[in-house]
Amino acid sequence: MSGKNSKIYIAGSSGMVGSAVKKNLESSGYTALLCRTSKELNLVNQRAVEDFFSSEKPEIVILAAGKVGGILANDTYRADFIYQNLMIQANVINAAYENNVKKLLFLGSSCIYPKFAPQPISEKSLLTGELEPTNEPYAVAKIAGIKLCESYFRQYGANFISLMPTNLYGQNDKFDLSDSHVVPALIRKFHEAKIGGFPSVTLWGTGAARREFLYADDFAQAVVYLMENLEAADLYKLGISQINIGTGEDIEIRQLAELIKKVVGFEGVIEYDSTKPDGTPRKLLDIARLDDLGWKHTTSLAEGLRKTYGWFLETGSKNSVGLTN
Repeated sequence: MSGKNSKIYIAGSSGMVGSAVKKNLESSGYTALLCRTSKELNLVNQRAVEDFFSSEKPEIVILAAGKVGGILANDTYRADFIYQNLMIQANVINAAYENNVKKLLFLGSSCIYPKFAPQPISEKSLLTGELEPTNEPYAVAKIAGIKLCESYFRQYGANFISLMPTNLYGQNDKFDLSDSHVVPALIRKFHEAKIGGFPSVTLWGTGAARREFLYADDFAQAVVYLMENLEAADLYKLGISQINIGTGEDIEIRQLAELIKKVVGFEGVIEYDSTKPDGTPRKLLDIARLDDLGWKHTTSLAEGLRKTYGWFLETGSKNSVGLTN
């Protein structure tokens, strides 16, 4: 199924996750990787996607493409997030079926789960309660992607699998202050405060929310591991539509902020704006099924933050929200 010469299309190869997957596949000896930028292939365009699949005939597809961003971006660009993600997923998944792709891995997000799901969050919590309002359109799109994969399996036997990572961070992340996720946003804030000699940094919310974080390179390892060791039939036999990918550990945002402050070397004060939303109170994934499959992360949060800040310093990244294909 996943021989080293298998033709593998990485949709979203220029983004944080896709580039990490590409790097891992290359280091693992895979030699026939297909990659296209958003300028080369617009995944929102159905005809373009169909033509690409028809001509290239990939054997395996890793669907890491999508419109991504933090709380503010999700809440501001609601129509863009649901429309573009729905279109990308529908186009790629259907084209994969139409062109007899042997295996597809759809990469989603832990925001698919209800805002007040029991902790740690089991895969069976899907569709059992209301979503976090600020990123509901994005979450609904990702849930639709899961159900597309499940439906193509149940109707046609397609070997399509959904992987749901916890909060990811790492190289090639987006460091725009208004649109990025919490880790890159904090890195950028503390870095600019240090360079500017500011006495304090103000963060959104109370800092009491708890989050789980996984280094993107570790997630890429999990993607390749599951590509090689998991079949759709095995997943659905468990009575679930997706498998959680995480560390099994979470941390308060205020503790995360202190860690990043130390990594960056900012010596000022951290203040919190409690008029801004915290988002979901806690989001820790149940990774028992992942453990049963024999995979575990290897990068500690402190180490991952150091690597991410090092990359930020080297690149001077000022990326903002956008399409990652």
